[in-house]
Amino acid sequence: MSTRFPDDSPTTAPTTTVPHEPVAAAHEDPVVAAPPAPRVAHRASTDLALVATFAAFVAACALVPPIPTGSGVPITLQTFGVVTAGLVLGARRGFLAVALYLAVGLAGAPVFAGMTGGLGVLGGPSVGYLLAFPFAAAVAGWLGGYALRARPRWRYLLLVAAGLGSSFLVTHPAGILGLMARLGIGPGEALAIDVVYWPGDVAKNLLAAAVTLAVLRAFPDLRRR
Repeated sequence: MSTRFPDDSPTTAPTTTVPHEPVAAAHEDPVVAAPPAPRVAHRASTDLALVATFAAFVAACALVPPIPTGSGVPITLQTFGVVTAGLVLGARRGFLAVALYLAVGLAGAPVFAGMTGGLGVLGGPSVGYLLAFPFAAAVAGWLGGYALRARPRWRYLLLVAAGLGSSFLVTHPAGILGLMARLGIGPGEALAIDVVYWPGDVAKNLLAAAVTLAVLRAFPDLRRR
C-alpha cells in the first residue's frame, strides 16, 4: 500500500516591505528678499512740503515793492520766483507750486504784486501774465531737465536759456493777449508795452539759473528726474 503524502505547499518567503525613501525635492534657490517698497507716503509728503514752500517763495517775491509802469502791470520779482520754482522742482512740482500760489491769491490772500488778491485781478491788464505763470514754471522745469543733464560747464547757460524759453514762449505771449483784451489795444501797442519787461526778465533768469545751481549743489536729490 502506498502511502500518500500531502502535497507540499510552496513555501512563500515572508515579504518585507521596504519603505520608499522620500523623493528628494528639487533643490530650490533660497528666496531672495525683495527690496523694500518705495516709500510712497514719504515721497508724497515731501512733494507736498516742497510745493507749499515754493508757493510761499513766489508769494514772497511778489511782495517785494514793485516798480510801477504806465501800463498798470508793474515790474516785480514774480517771474524770478516762477522760473526758479520750475528749474528747481521740475515741470510737475513746479507747475503745482505756482498753481497753488495762484489759487491762494485768487481766493483773496494778498499775495499778488502790490499786496493785492481776489478774483478782481482777472479784470486787470496783468491777467495774461498771472494765468501763464504755472505753465511757464512747467516749461522751465521741462527744459531745465535737459540743461541739468548737460556737461557741468554748460549747465548755467542752458538753465538761463530754459528760463528765457519759458518766459518768451509762455509768459510774454499770454501777457500780450491779456493787455490786448483788458486795455482794448492792438498787437503792436501791446508788444510795445511788453518790451519794457524784457531787460528785467533777462536779469531775473540769470539770477534764477544761479540760484538753481546753488540749491541743487546743496541738495542734489531735490530734483528727481
